[in-house]
Amino acid sequence: MSADGFASGPPPGARADWTIDQNWAAYTPAEHQVWMTLYERQAALLPGRACDAFLHGLDALDLHRGGIPEFERINEELRRLTGWSVVAVPGLVPDDVFFDHLANRRFPAGRFIRKPDELDYLQEPDVFHDVFGHVPMLTDPIFADYMQAYGEGGLRALGQGQLHNLARLYWYTVEFGLMETAQGLRIYGAGIVSSRSESIFALDDPSPNRIGFDLERLMRTPYRIDDFQQVYFVIPSLEALRETTLQDFGAIYERLKQAEDVAIDAVLPTDKVHTHGTQAYAAAGGRFAKS
Repeated sequence: MSADGFASGPPPGARADWTIDQNWAAYTPAEHQVWMTLYERQAALLPGRACDAFLHGLDALDLHRGGIPEFERINEELRRLTGWSVVAVPGLVPDDVFFDHLANRRFPAGRFIRKPDELDYLQEPDVFHDVFGHVPMLTDPIFADYMQAYGEGGLRALGQGQLHNLARLYWYTVEFGLMETAQGLRIYGAGIVSSRSESIFALDDPSPNRIGFDLERLMRTPYRIDDFQQVYFVIPSLEALRETTLQDFGAIYERLKQAEDVAIDAVLPTDKVHTHGTQAYAAAGGRFAKS
C-alpha cells in the first residue's frame, strides 16, 4: 500500500506515521456481510490452490469470526507468532512510511471495504485485500522475516533511484507470487488469493507465462496494475525467497542501471519455464475484452 508523489504530510485525523484508528464499531452490517461473502467464496476456492503457509495462517487468525476482523484481536495472535501487527491507514501511504512500517513489523492496512457491486474488481486495496490477502502469510516466520527485510531494503533504496526495480520484487512476490510444491504450483501472493478470478487464472489459464524466480530477471520485468498478470514468477520455497533477497542490492542496482527491461510477455533462453503461455488473454484485450 505504498505510493509516491505525496506533496504534504498525513491527512487530517492521521498520526505522524499515517496510522489511524480502525474504528471497528462503525462498520455496518452490510459491510460485514461483504467481508463474509468474500471470505466464504475464497475459503471454498483456495484449498488445493493456496500454499500451506497461507491456509495455516488463515486458520490461526480466525478471520471468519464476526465479519471484518478487529485489528487488535488478530494482532494478539499475530504478535505471538511472528511479532507483526496490523495498523490502519487512510489509504495509500508514501514510500518511506510504508517501508518504515514493514521494517518495524507493522503491516499498513486500509480500513474501508468495497461495495457489494465491486466484489470482483477494485482499483485501490481495501481491508479484504490487505487483511485476508496479506496477513495470513505474516504468521509464517520465514515470510515474516522476508517482509521485514523488504522494508529495510526499501529504506536503503530510497536514495538510490531504484525503487521501480524494488517495487517489481514486491509485486511479483508479495502480491502475485506462485510457489513450486510437491503437489504442484500454489499461490502465496495477496493479489491472487484475495481475488476469485485471478486465483483461477493464475494457476489454470494457458495464457500467462509462469517462470522460475530469478531476482534480477524479475526486477527487469514490468507488470500490469489493471488486469491479470502476463507473467508469474515461481519461487521454489519461502526459504529460497528469503535467502535470495537477504543481500546487499547495491551491486544488483548497478547492473540493473545498465540493463534494459525485459518485455512483459518474453520468455528468455535462460528462463526456467513452468508454462510457456499463449498470451491469448492479453492479445484479446484483457479485462475489457471479456464478455
